[in-house]
Amino acid sequence: GSRHLLGQGEGARDLDVIPAMRTSFYALAGAAALAAAPDAALAFSPSLLASPATSRLAAASPSSLHHARASSRPSTGLLGARAAASLPAETLQALGGDSSDVMLSGLNGLALSGIEYPTKREVYKAIPEHCFKKDTAKSLMYAAISTAMTAACVALGTQIPLKWAFAPVWALYAYVTGTVATGCWVVAHECGHGAFSDNKTIQDLVGYVLHTALLVPYFSWQRSHAVHHSKTNHLTEGETHVPYTLESGKKTIAKRAFMRKIMGKGFGDFVYGFTRVISHLVFGWPAYLLAGVTGGPVRGLTNHFVPVKPFSTGDKNTELFPGQWKKKVWMSDVGILAMAGALAAAVVKFGAIRTMAVYALPLTITNCWLVLYTWLQHTDTDVPHFESNNWNYIKGAFMSIDRPYGPIFNFLHHGIGSTHVVHHIDCTIPHYNAWEATDAVKEAFPKHYLYDPTPISKATWRVANKCIAVQKKGDQWVFKNE
Repeated sequence: GSRHLLGQGEGARDLDVIPAMRTSFYALAGAAALAAAPDAALAFSPSLLASPATSRLAAASPSSLHHARASSRPSTGLLGARAAASLPAETLQALGGDSSDVMLSGLNGLALSGIEYPTKREVYKAIPEHCFKKDTAKSLMYAAISTAMTAACVALGTQIPLKWAFAPVWALYAYVTGTVATGCWVVAHECGHGAFSDNKTIQDLVGYVLHTALLVPYFSWQRSHAVHHSKTNHLTEGETHVPYTLESGKKTIAKRAFMRKIMGKGFGDFVYGFTRVISHLVFGWPAYLLAGVTGGPVRGLTNHFVPVKPFSTGDKNTELFPGQWKKKVWMSDVGILAMAGALAAAVVKFGAIRTMAVYALPLTITNCWLVLYTWLQHTDTDVPHFESNNWNYIKGAFMSIDRPYGPIFNFLHHGIGSTHVVHHIDCTIPHYNAWEATDAVKEAFPKHYLYDPTPISKATWRVANKCIAVQKKGDQWVFKNE
């Protein structure tokens, strides 16, 4: 069974940092804040969060224009979603004629339409050729910027007193430093994809050092993430955030039913959603590395540090780390052990509490960002998964979702959450060319490109509450709305 844990005006240019940070805090740390202050949450709008680039994406987004009768239905408020009471005929047909238990996101059911998808060649032809070219100097510049900003934050952290009176300062330090350090994570991620440089030595050296500093096994992750890209939104062979089916998800469905029974539907759903947000964002990344949680069911129990049994099927067709990849996993472990040794030395010199406060607190926030991005990039109430007979690479790539993270986070994180469709079409496109490539894809394939303008806080809460288990609707698997 499946495994699971986890109007642009002048005011838009005067972006207030505080609302942006508050929005991100909701998404990363607490659905509780949403329930406590729904008016504040609902006040966030795409125009506030959008950068000029993301504004272009939203301006003529087909998902926002997808049939007036779908968008005219009343909103369910905090979730930012609607029940699919009425959909275009082709979409209803693709759902097997029944949309009664399907909830629409800000995509308005665009991904459910069942239309024919272009070929990989047709999509590549639509992207300007220069978008595929890597500039090593430019890549190194972005790596240096993210690294320097992170180092500056850490340096400031070493000066904060270890007193309870400074707890709010430490919380702010952890949030800011972890958010900035996510830029280093994204640069290393680009190295792992071969999008950093044509010089493989420079590329792997930068990726290995940056990921190791964040306790990420570089080559192990490179392999598992490549599998994720090769099988995006495949129901059984996907890798990371593979959903439960109604059959495999009986335990979590029963858990929600129990919470509803003893607490009432409203509060029960809130508690259930809150626990999912915390379990995913805080514990999801280590659980994936250590036990393959949310990984593809066909691969069984996996571990990114030990590539042999019991963390391996022993079958080359289903192993996560087959053949020579086992050697690369051990190479990754050398870096992790070295980093662990450096942290141990820091504990000896500066003390365990200081080391935890300066390093572990921001790392937790970085891990939250990582899971948040991957969760929202491929999951929503009306984004389907497919079995082998109805799946292909480009179809899976177009199931990725671009979202409005805004200018601050798009700068710090190199646009990873707002140009993700193109990243899945071809992961070797450098991030600095991804905006232009995204514009080209949006223009060439308006019925396929997915952009959801829903504010990140709302989208996170909706996905946590409503994306529990998928059921088969026609030839696709869609989250059941209960």
